[in-house]
Amino acid sequence: MQYGICNLSIVPLRFEPKDPSEMVSQVLYGEHFKILEQRKKWSKIRLAFDSYEGWIDNKQYIEITELEYQKFEGYSPSMVGDMVEFVSCKDNQLMPIPLGASLTALDFFKHQYEGTKIVEKQTKENIVSTAFLFLNAPYLWGGKTNFGIDCSGFSQMVYKLNGYRLLRDASQQATQGDPLSFIEESEPGDLAFFDNDEGVITHVGIMMKDNYIIHAHGKVRVDRIDHTGIYNVEKRTHTHKLRVIKKII
Repeated sequence: MQYGICNLSIVPLRFEPKDPSEMVSQVLYGEHFKILEQRKKWSKIRLAFDSYEGWIDNKQYIEITELEYQKFEGYSPSMVGDMVEFVSCKDNQLMPIPLGASLTALDFFKHQYEGTKIVEKQTKENIVSTAFLFLNAPYLWGGKTNFGIDCSGFSQMVYKLNGYRLLRDASQQATQGDPLSFIEESEPGDLAFFDNDEGVITHVGIMMKDNYIIHAHGKVRVDRIDHTGIYNVEKRTHTHKLRVIKKII
């Protein structure tokens, strides 16, 4: 088994080993992973954080040893806590890194960082305020940052910044936590899941108080939610059909 770590700010994780392939997620600075298959130009990887798999360009990561991988696994989380921060590389070159990027490999990279850090698990009450850090971020399929994010990337990153692990896709996240019987039982920070006409869960959002929800749809936005689903006041219609609300924390 081989191992790697992302030494760049944001790297696309693709469905197939070629540049035009669909981006299924992103690998952020400092994220480490196992290399499942290595080809001339591409490697299939499995991220340590959520076991998500995809293909990454061989030029956009560096290999590490199994011992280094295990060390990173044992470190306490340390993450970028502001919209955009910078690390200082060799020759004092600056590289931007996004909110939620891992800082556990700074010494390994020999990078310097003087920005805001998140190092402690937060309470559930902090979930919604963290979600607002992404407000108005444009929707991007496979995205995980303020510069483009999808619905499950949004919920995953918000929970990650508070010290909790969610799986990557909405359908996977829906397998976590405990279901609630009624919308009135929900608390700010709970997750609401929505399905399509075939019953497949395709969307997730974060519950707020007073029957509001924050979610990524076109952009990260706040909408009303009722027993039917998400109601878009501007369009005067329901945009998503509610399937279940789950308590993760």
